Amino acid sequence: MSKIADRIIALCGGPQTISEWLGISPTSVYRWTYPRSSGGSGGHIPQKHIEPLLEAAGRRGIPLTLQDFFDDAPLPSAGKEKKTTPAPTHIHDAWLAKAHTLSEALPYMRNYAGKTFVIKFGGHAMGKAELAKLFARDMVMLKQLGIDPIVVHGGGPQIGGMLERLKIKSSFVDGLRVTDKKTVEIVEMVLSGSINKDIVWAIQSAGGNAVGLSGKDGCLVMAKKLRRKKRDEDSSIENVLDLGFVGEPAAVNPHILETLKQSDIIPVIAPIGVCPDDMTYNINADTVAGSVAEAMTAKRLLMLTDVEGIKDKSGALIPELSISQAKKLIADGTIEGGMIPKVETCILAVQGGVEAAVIMDGRVPHALLLEIFTEHGVGTLVRRA
Repeated sequence: MSKIADRIIALCGGPQTISEWLGISPTSVYRWTYPRSSGGSGGHIPQKHIEPLLEAAGRRGIPLTLQDFFDDAPLPSAGKEKKTTPAPTHIHDAWLAKAHTLSEALPYMRNYAGKTFVIKFGGHAMGKAELAKLFARDMVMLKQLGIDPIVVHGGGPQIGGMLERLKIKSSFVDGLRVTDKKTVEIVEMVLSGSINKDIVWAIQSAGGNAVGLSGKDGCLVMAKKLRRKKRDEDSSIENVLDLGFVGEPAAVNPHILETLKQSDIIPVIAPIGVCPDDMTYNINADTVAGSVAEAMTAKRLLMLTDVEGIKDKSGALIPELSISQAKKLIADGTIEGGMIPKVETCILAVQGGVEAAVIMDGRVPHALLLEIFTEHGVGTLVRRA
């Protein structure tokens, strides 16, 4: 484990001294040295304390630099001149690139502070351990920077795997899982239990605070049965499809999310809804994310998918679309298949008051940070006009 926290605490005079500098308890300082599994910071200084600690040490003539918070090399003793050697050129260039990135991010940090971002987490980004770990760290960073992230997650592959293990057959109609009463119990168990708690723990292991919710908690997502029609190709007669316990949001009660916004807690929502007659419904995670974003008047709805974004007929990524342009691409067949409901979700969210929605590739490490804090962004942004 890294000894960065131990060395910096020793150089600055101990936990009691640092607690007086920063106005926090000595116990909080000690926790920096605890492993993450024990509720600590894993030997690192929490990001929010780095700048105040640098300033406090500087005022007292203690030779502490930003690099010391990320470097395992031995620190000098207080009062002694710190010896340095020039960094190799490639390392120096890398530092300059990082500094440029941070400088570019500053206006976005100011613009987005205090704003709500709803993130739909799913696809390969959720299925691969390393990407899931990076996602959790990104959530913690957003919260530290004053942005209020709300995570809505999917879990189709995990549900399929559990049904297969239990030897329960399932079928799909137009990409939607037909869900009987027995199946919806398994769906709720996997989404609200296993997956939800794994994401919560990943965020907490990365140094943040998170709480798992489903649509049932605080009557967050009130659902209604999803009604779909399918035209018979031979007779052209439209038949009503019965998908069982598959629903769509009827209303989102944001009270519990507004309450959590005032804290340091990141909500993680499983897409399960309940209707007034106490029936539980499985809801598409994209749809829940869009409805939550609309109810919270979010600054952004960010959809992590397994594609780069929306592409034109030549296969080139389209960086930005208005609602009217997106509708035209659906009508002329440029947007097709599984991308249609995602784009429709973005359109409805923006029409409902969300400033913009983005469809992006969740397989790219730190895709969220690239989208939020860089000028070029990633994926396709859908806005009103």
